[in-house]
Amino acid sequence: MAIVQIHPNWDKPPAILTHGYSLEMTAKDKPSLQDAAPLIPAETPIAVTFLPGEDAAARVAATVAVRELGFEPMPHFSARRITSEDDFEGYLHAVVREAGVRRCFVVAGDPPEPQGPYFDTMALIATGAFERAGIKAIGIGGHPEGHPEMTVEQCWDVLTRKVAEIEARGMAPLVVTQFGFDPDAFLEWLAELRRRGIDAPVRLGVPGPAGIKRLLSFAARCGVGASASVLRKYGISVANLLGSAGPDKLVDAFAAGIGPQHGRVRLHFYPFGGLRKTVEWIADYERRQGQA
Repeated sequence: MAIVQIHPNWDKPPAILTHGYSLEMTAKDKPSLQDAAPLIPAETPIAVTFLPGEDAAARVAATVAVRELGFEPMPHFSARRITSEDDFEGYLHAVVREAGVRRCFVVAGDPPEPQGPYFDTMALIATGAFERAGIKAIGIGGHPEGHPEMTVEQCWDVLTRKVAEIEARGMAPLVVTQFGFDPDAFLEWLAELRRRGIDAPVRLGVPGPAGIKRLLSFAARCGVGASASVLRKYGISVANLLGSAGPDKLVDAFAAGIGPQHGRVRLHFYPFGGLRKTVEWIADYERRQGQA
């Protein structure tokens, strides 16, 4: 299948959970990626986000840099931020032509109303543009802690329909979750995903090491649960918000809790503290696990 062509180790359980991780970057992170590149394994999937204030040329350049550095680019497409069919297909064909892109990630985007003809991710997928461009895999979002604009059951219905639509078009679905601090919520969601018959590979979102205030700022912006009890699980005390925090406890909990019943699972890191700091943390974690 297409997902195996891109990631031959998806069906082989990792010796250490961080093996086979993926990363996220913005177009502005291109110099940081070049700096961190020697520490990142070859063919690591790296998503390039679709943010306001970054033009298509900058995103294409970042995607090309990912490929030239020996990694697997996965550009984002934000449906409601795309202004026209030409805007959509022009960007898609540019990243395929210039960076050899084989997989894309599709989100609805933050604007409440679309800036062009596409209201949501299904509208983009339904165009048929991805498979016509030779895309082999489509990433879609998962929300273990729920979505601010949908009920839990609506989230499951939308996710199920997206997976079915992607597969019907001959591509492989990949679910990448929002980041979070609560391993229990993620493991319960993952078990429910499999109970509902969705066997697509999943990447669980993990925040990279960063200042605590910065982590909480991103959590508030993204609607991530950050109650005092959840933060304690992660290793953060609300009485002391100075300093920084890493995902050690979260990743340890995933490693202890994930079993064969959870299907194909890897990690996706959101490097809020910087790409180099995140990949250094991963390398250090793997060294410690190898010595355990």
